Amino acid sequence: MQITTDLIKQLRETTGAGILDCRKALESSDGDMEKAIDFLREKGLALAAKRSDRQASEGVVELYTHGGGRVGVMVEVNCETDFVGRSEAFRNLAHELALQIAAASPLYIKEEDIPSEVIEHETKIATAKAREEKKPEAIIPKIVEGSLNKFKDENVLMRQAYIRDESINIQALINQNIAAIGENVIVRRFARYALGETSISEEA
Repeated sequence: MQITTDLIKQLRETTGAGILDCRKALESSDGDMEKAIDFLREKGLALAAKRSDRQASEGVVELYTHGGGRVGVMVEVNCETDFVGRSEAFRNLAHELALQIAAASPLYIKEEDIPSEVIEHETKIATAKAREEKKPEAIIPKIVEGSLNKFKDENVLMRQAYIRDESINIQALINQNIAAIGENVIVRRFARYALGETSISEEA
């Protein structure tokens, strides 16, 4: 099986392992994602994946204002221990997440947080647009899938490109920090306020 850049990116986002390690894991497992994750775990490289099920109830509520008070963000980021919660690395991550939310205006934390009616609405819009443009019926589902993925990339925090490095998304940024600090990290909820509009998101 061909090891594509997308496969490597997906494994890296899931595990927090390096690009070369992810490529090697996928090559050894013939592109099987689950086997590649197991390979990295056995090598002690999939730190984020191993820690994703550990309880995180400590952390910080980070506050950030921008543009002379025109935009304000409050985000709760959790870790496992108070020690890590007070560390500079964790506080820096929380600050970066607040900056991301201020700049990129996400509506949801995770893909699963998107209400089904929103997905249905976006699907109808994309389908109608494709038909208006006289696209062949056979390729409309693919077009709709692409439109939905674009919507998610723009509006889901974990899928957004990191404003300081667009080669990774926010999930990958968090996974890198999990690997570095040795604890699970969760974005619990956030609120973004701007003059004239408000967006609030909470983890279910």
